[in-house]
Amino acid sequence: SSASKCMPANPKLSYSNPPSAAEKRARHDSGNKVTVVLGAQWGDEGKGKVVDLLATESDLVCRCQGGNNAGHTVVVDEKEYDFHLLPSGIISTKCISFIGNGVVIHLPGLFEEIDKNEKKGLKGWEKRLVISDRAHIVFDFHQALDGLLEVQRQAQEGQNIGTTKKGIGPTYACKASRTGLRICDLMADFSEVKKLVQQYQSMFPALKVEVEGELKKLKEYAERIRPLVRDGVYFMYDAIHGSPKKILVEGANAALLDIDFGEEECVCVCVCVCVRERERERERVCAVGELLQTRGHEVGVTTGRKRRCGWLDLVILKYAHMINGFTALALTKLDILDVLEEIKVGVAYKINGKRIPYFPANMEVLQKVEVEYETFSGWKTDTSAVRKWSDLPPKAQNYIRFVENHIGVPIKWVGVGKSRECMIQMF
Repeated sequence: SSASKCMPANPKLSYSNPPSAAEKRARHDSGNKVTVVLGAQWGDEGKGKVVDLLATESDLVCRCQGGNNAGHTVVVDEKEYDFHLLPSGIISTKCISFIGNGVVIHLPGLFEEIDKNEKKGLKGWEKRLVISDRAHIVFDFHQALDGLLEVQRQAQEGQNIGTTKKGIGPTYACKASRTGLRICDLMADFSEVKKLVQQYQSMFPALKVEVEGELKKLKEYAERIRPLVRDGVYFMYDAIHGSPKKILVEGANAALLDIDFGEEECVCVCVCVCVRERERERERVCAVGELLQTRGHEVGVTTGRKRRCGWLDLVILKYAHMINGFTALALTKLDILDVLEEIKVGVAYKINGKRIPYFPANMEVLQKVEVEYETFSGWKTDTSAVRKWSDLPPKAQNYIRFVENHIGVPIKWVGVGKSRECMIQMF
């Protein structure tokens, strides 16, 4: 019926320019569509390259969470750019980059990142970068506390989590307890910083903070970012409900690092790519993991640590799909598998010989899991120059289709190299 049809959006209307009292707003006007890029494993999946590819056709690219513990490498015109806080879309001169309220921002780290990428050729970023006034601030003492807590875990438990020591966890803890400070607080008053430091030092007497020095630096950074700060809620509402735009949201980290749905200790059974400390000894002796790590140059952008590598785990991917409802997948680094005689894929978990239809939440249970694999013959052909699906070896096509059918989500991109030109688009 005509009542069920969506009426076209009026591009002249926005939050700041609402319809007049006599003009009826379209009931089904849902605004501009938003595309979200998320990691389906533990991070390090190559999200930056996918975002960079999509950013070339986007008007707005947004970072929604995480901090400078995340690291994305983007290759454009044979230049490598490393991003930790900046959205990967900042390279595109045609789109605005937005750091949203869910991101935690270490201001010295942000400007250090900007300076490094300016030397590589990044220009005009100050005209394209917007920062939400509700984003929380990572202070230097958050980073100091992060390192202190890792030392305590090592002393008390004999092992640590393996954080990047960038202060991300302590800052989110501040946010959750409503004691943290936001960019808007920095724009108005600095008195709360001293109170926050005193609170932390009362809980952690070993924490040393040079308050006056930190305040001096913060005042300098506050003036540098002031022209970039906007009310993020109004900004995004206008972007979605204003004139037609292509909006891209860039996720940091990934599903298995989520505080609700991820692994509490990141102890991995069938690892694809992950930078963590646990169970590292077992994987050091894995020849395949070493080969994948070496060929894929798998080193953390933020930490410089070697990433743990292993066979693709489809149980993890299906679990991530259950949580997120993916509409398309990007399968990256297919070329790394080119030299292998055979390729395995984890397709199911067993406990006591019986398949389980879920990803275990409990770490002790997860350690007891036996992985069931499907084995494929390798294609033993260089795919790095392939740019069309039809030119991929049949065995590679078979591998891709198996992954796609098992998860039940179409694979839209296949990566065979580092640059955006090395992404084969399927549809």
